[in-house]
This record gives sequence, structure tokens and C-alpha cells, in this order.
Amino acid sequence: MREILESCCRPLERCFKAGGGDELLWHLDLKPHASGDYSIAVVQANSSLEDQSQIFTSPSATYIGVYDGHGGPEASRFITNHIFPFLHKFSSEQGGLSAEVIKKAFNATEEEFLHLVKQSWLARPQIASVGSCCLVGAISNDVLYVANLGDSRAVLGRKVTGGRMNSSQMVVAERLSTDHNVGVEEVRKEVAALHPDDAHIVVYTRGVWRIRGIIQVSRSIGDFYLKKPELSRDPLFQQFGSPIPLKRPVMTAEPSIVIRNLKPHDLFLIFASDGLWEQLSDEAAVEIVLKNPRIGIAKRLVRAALQQAARKREMRYDDIRRIEKGVRRHFHDDITVIVMYLDHAQGSPNGRLKDHGIVDCTSAPADIFSLNSDETHNRFPIVH
Repeated sequence: MREILESCCRPLERCFKAGGGDELLWHLDLKPHASGDYSIAVVQANSSLEDQSQIFTSPSATYIGVYDGHGGPEASRFITNHIFPFLHKFSSEQGGLSAEVIKKAFNATEEEFLHLVKQSWLARPQIASVGSCCLVGAISNDVLYVANLGDSRAVLGRKVTGGRMNSSQMVVAERLSTDHNVGVEEVRKEVAALHPDDAHIVVYTRGVWRIRGIIQVSRSIGDFYLKKPELSRDPLFQQFGSPIPLKRPVMTAEPSIVIRNLKPHDLFLIFASDGLWEQLSDEAAVEIVLKNPRIGIAKRLVRAALQQAARKREMRYDDIRRIEKGVRRHFHDDITVIVMYLDHAQGSPNGRLKDHGIVDCTSAPADIFSLNSDETHNRFPIVH
């Protein structure tokens, strides 16, 4: 299992599909996992794709990761190499998954990335300003774990029954993660309370709330110039526009963790970077999944988000998809969507996993534009 976690490559023709005329859209329509099926889609807006994502499936467990980078792709790509192996290592050592195991895996990933940053510091001091949100889900023995840093989000589609006078059933959206974004008033208050002597710890600038006027998220992997005061004071970094030197860290890598037992009325999960949630509400996303076929459902969510982004600019989606990477970031963010169906009771195509002990890992491409360019049309190496 560890070998598969550490080496996850697929021939292009087996795994990848272009996005139906959008050269910056990639999707995988449907694959089985132990508790149901999953679908994944990614659209690139930045010059380098800063979203990374991966899914690991085995007969006993499923891991889901969505990593939304900022300042560059290095942190999110780094996480794809490390977070799942650390989860596997610590859960094996401690007899299974737990909140403590997840915290250790996040901390180990943070420390390993800090080691890389220090190694690269002299050649590229800007790497201290690279970071990534990190959303991880794990399903084992019908228990769901959701751990989060930043403002990617996990939402559950859950069936509920009306009151005594109404026996009809409906599906509601239940958010399972916390948005660590100072645009949320509670998060602003949390950050301000931790820094009572800093009147400018959170300021409103360029239309949004930001920590030190720089960054919206309060938790991440990386961003060491906002976590390590010695880096913010280093003259080598200050030439790249360092903020006011820090007295203490203003960000953290401590994840918020939700643990719940899955029930038959839990129908599906949506894991997505904030690029989706900037365009669609939790309820709208759940309704789209509920009312449409499974095959290609993640791509359908991405396209719904792109259509909404287009409407905001009084454009059509066809207009947006013709815009080149980099420039396209002015219209929408990188968007990653993973939909996990949870109909383990039906067992239908997923008996293959349980009967044959299949262990599988799928990672979205490191860069969709490069994937779809002529020189890489035969094979693309997945970052693992």
C-alpha cells in the first residue's frame, strides 16, 4: 500500500479526458471506491495550476485531498507527495485513524515543507511566501474524517424526513468544514483576539478582509513569512516586498477536524476548492448533484460555476473558455471538485474493490494546459 501511495502514475489514455472543447478543463467521469463511486473535475485559470487533488482507494479506506495553493504551485504540489504517506504511516503506527493521527500528518507535512523552503531560501527567497489550503477527507469503517486548513470546503448531501405532519423526504446541504477566511466575521474575531496589541492584524483592502492586508486565509501549509518572524526580518526576503516584520506568527497549520459516523441517509460528499464556492452556494451544489446523473457530475458542477462566473460579467461560458490561462484568473479561480457517492449499502459496482482487494490512486494533472498541449498528448506524469 505504501508503494502505491508514493508512486501514483497513469497512462494518459486510461485516466484523462479533456473538457469538451475547454483546453483548461480536465475530468474523470466516474470510478469506484469502497463506499460508492466518485467523480473529479478541475479547471485551470492561473498561469500555473495552483489547485492539486488526489484520491486513494482501497477495500478498507478512501482518502480524498484538495489542495488550493497561492503564491505559486509549489506548496500544493508538495502536499500531494507527503500528506497521504504520512497519514498511512501514523495510522499504521497508532492502530488506525484518529484526530491525533491527522494532526500529526498535517504537522509533519508542514515541517517537511519548511525544510524544503530553508534549503531553497538563498536561491529563491520568494518561496517563503508560497502556501496552500489543505482539505483532507478519510472514510474508514463507515467513519468520516474531514480535516481542513483554509477555505476549501466539504459539504454533505444528507436525506432528511419532514415533521410528523409531513413524511416526505428531502436532501439538505450540511457543511462539514470550517472556512478559515477572515472574510468570515467569526474568523476575524478569532485572529484579532490572538493579537490584541496589533490594531492592523486584519484590514479591509482591495475589496476584502486580509491578514496584515496580504492574505485572506488564516490557516495553511507554508506561508512561512507569516509564521516565522526570522524570515520576515531577513533582508534577503524584504527586497521582495515583505510585510512589516512579525513579532509572532499570524497564521497556523492547525487543522479543524470533524469526525462523524456515516449513516444510510448520508448520500454524497462534495469536496471542492473555494473557486467553486465563490460561484455556487452549498445548497445549489447539492441540488445539482441530486438532480443529475452520476457520470460526469463533477464536471457538471465545474461548468455550473463557470456559467455563473460568466453571467456575473454578462458573458457566456463559451466566451470564458476561449480566454487563455493567466488572463482567465480575472474571471474565475482554479476550481477543483470531487464528488463522493456513499451508497455502500447497494454495493453495486464497488464489489470489485472488496472482492479483489484493489488499491488505486488517482491524482489530477499538475498542469492542465501542459497536459492538453501537443508535446504531452501521449502521456502525462502525475505528481505523487
